[in-house]
Amino acid sequence: MRKSILTVPAACIALLIFARSGEPKIPHSATSMTMNSASKIPMDPKRWYQVNNVSSGLEGLFDGITDESVNTGWSKILSNYDAYYPLLDGETMSIESIRFYDGAGTNTDAPMTLSIITDKWERIPIARFVGDRYQSWVGPNPDQLDEFNLKTPITGARYLVINTSGSYPTEMELYGVYQPSQRQITAPTVRATPFRQSLGVNVFEWNFEEGSSPWKVEDSRVEAMNAFSSVRHYLDWEKLESQKGNYTFNPSGSGSWNYDAIYERCQAEGIEVLACLKTIPKWLETTYPEGERDYENVPAPYGSDLLSPNSYIDQARLGFQFAARYGSNKKVDPSLVKVSNVKTWAGINEVKIGLGLIRYVECENERDKTWKGRKAYQSAREYAANLSAFYDGHKNTLGSGVGVKNADPSMTVVIGGLAASSTDYVRGMVDWCREFRGYLPDGRINLCWDVINQHLYANDAKSSQNGGGSRGAAPELSGVGEQAAAFVALSHQLAHDMPVWITEAGYDVNQGSPFKAIAIGNKSVLETHADWTLRTALLYTRVGIDRLFFYQLYDDNIQNPTQFSSMGLVNSDKTRKPAADYLYQTHRLLGDYRYKETISTDPLVDRYELDGRSAYMLVIPDERGRTGTYQLSVNKGDTAQLYTPKIGSDVMSQTSLLSTTGTVTVQVSETPVFVVTSSDGKESGDLGNVQVYPNPTTSFVNLVIENGSTADVDITVFDSAGRQRTRVNFPKSGRTFTEKVDLASLPYGVYLLDIRQGKARTVKKIIRNR
Repeated sequence: MRKSILTVPAACIALLIFARSGEPKIPHSATSMTMNSASKIPMDPKRWYQVNNVSSGLEGLFDGITDESVNTGWSKILSNYDAYYPLLDGETMSIESIRFYDGAGTNTDAPMTLSIITDKWERIPIARFVGDRYQSWVGPNPDQLDEFNLKTPITGARYLVINTSGSYPTEMELYGVYQPSQRQITAPTVRATPFRQSLGVNVFEWNFEEGSSPWKVEDSRVEAMNAFSSVRHYLDWEKLESQKGNYTFNPSGSGSWNYDAIYERCQAEGIEVLACLKTIPKWLETTYPEGERDYENVPAPYGSDLLSPNSYIDQARLGFQFAARYGSNKKVDPSLVKVSNVKTWAGINEVKIGLGLIRYVECENERDKTWKGRKAYQSAREYAANLSAFYDGHKNTLGSGVGVKNADPSMTVVIGGLAASSTDYVRGMVDWCREFRGYLPDGRINLCWDVINQHLYANDAKSSQNGGGSRGAAPELSGVGEQAAAFVALSHQLAHDMPVWITEAGYDVNQGSPFKAIAIGNKSVLETHADWTLRTALLYTRVGIDRLFFYQLYDDNIQNPTQFSSMGLVNSDKTRKPAADYLYQTHRLLGDYRYKETISTDPLVDRYELDGRSAYMLVIPDERGRTGTYQLSVNKGDTAQLYTPKIGSDVMSQTSLLSTTGTVTVQVSETPVFVVTSSDGKESGDLGNVQVYPNPTTSFVNLVIENGSTADVDITVFDSAGRQRTRVNFPKSGRTFTEKVDLASLPYGVYLLDIRQGKARTVKKIIRNR
């Protein structure tokens, strides 16, 4: 369902930008100007984002340097593309004059166009740059290059947009009347997720089941995963729908895998599953010309309009079937749920609804991939259209049985992990949703995903997967912390603090890889690999990442120097590598603790908390073998326990530290150590961690509470007038409490969820929508 976009031919551009008769002209050599009392409009260069694969931003277009060309990188996938500049709430500009500095070179065959987009999503060109002058300022109309003034001031811009095929002036300046936004940009709050959520790992079905007996899960394979709290399961579309319209889960049509058994075992073991539905089946691949077929191609038939959600309807139907089976909604219309009736040696599929085994589903993997060319690359706006179909059938416009949310509204849809380390791609997706999905009743953008998801690998070039690195680097020195924090800030500013995950991170041990861990001092490669892996989990927790999954459980081939081939955390004999030892031990010690604050940066000292009790992590954030000491404040007379990771063990080494002066001395190195205080917290009015989702909702919300209390949970629902509408009581037997609160009988509107447990209480606002 693509909206038409207003385009204006070149002749109309001339009418828009033709200079007013008798206006003063600016000489070619001018370096500054004032026209019609207009002022130079300030621009924030970093606000521009480009809808293409680029390696640098547009800062050079606004840096005041006229003798340096603007180049945003080579080997771009799209030959012609847009760059967007969103205006902030309350920010306005009346553009009266435009000038470009024309350096060397020409682009007469592919002009750069500057347009505005209005609040009605009309695109109106206001300037064109063709580059046929040399080292001089030129105006916005190629037919009157010495005129800088627009015929009529341009107002009503919601975005500025540059369209280019790669050519730019060396400088661009806008003049007119400018009103800045009064909106205050606030910093994200501390996310405070339990540390165990940073201990996920990437897996395949053969990590659970033997290929020769795929109907059963092997105990020894599950035991090899005990260092991890969650798994990201790479699940190929071909396995679930090897013949179009025939869905298979147990056994799968390709490989005869038993996914029911895998997910049931994960649930029994307390392992959370993120199912990453990726690649395309053979029947879709064959729609591409013979020389362009690849299982990682864009998930739409060849020749489709990639900006139309309807092009992705087949994948969205698969999402519905997967969510209907493995989600928690038992009220799915059985007539919409389909499985193949073909009997195989491994059995026959049966319809199953609402098994409650999967909470998280990821739509594709690295859709911004560039290494396989245009056939496998989606721009941000194309992938947003893809997700809109997968999420809810593009707001229920694609028919019945389409979209994950239409099978299970409570299932969480995760963006397919993105390869680029810049936030540009996600920003482009958000703006597509503004235009084509609009806003929710509470004013939020109607986004078609629930989690932002990135892949960040630490190297010495601070480039993640963009190349240029020669080896891996300590996570604190590699830029990945700053890159991850930028996504958390984006979530805070544009997505109401939506969770941010990193579903791929890690280091190779093969010394030919550009992501290799290195030997440092007397530490072996495997020991550094262990240090950096654990520090990666700690760093991403510190900057606000809500979940982390390491790549991957086993090596592809430890002898292969190709990047990612030797990143396994478990040996082929199912024993843990040192890195997995460290993760396992920290999971046992710190898993339920939540990050609270950083109290020192060198050495790094982080404080975690659980039910009022503090734990501290201390490490020197370097890669030179440095050591030192730190005086940690501990209540006078208290005994603290010092824990040091130990290779080949299930538990850390433990030493008691007695505080006689109000501090304890901790020996610190590049291997993290942990100090746990002996003082327990007392019962307070704090419920601990409380989650309510989905919100807004159509019929119910899930309530999740994590704390150490086992008192009953009382829930009362009040309407906006303060009237009690319903009340329920639930027992709580363990640390984590999960229940559904049914709102289906209530009118649409705003409600207050009053949650009480003993003396603790919190109130959450929820919205019930149609």
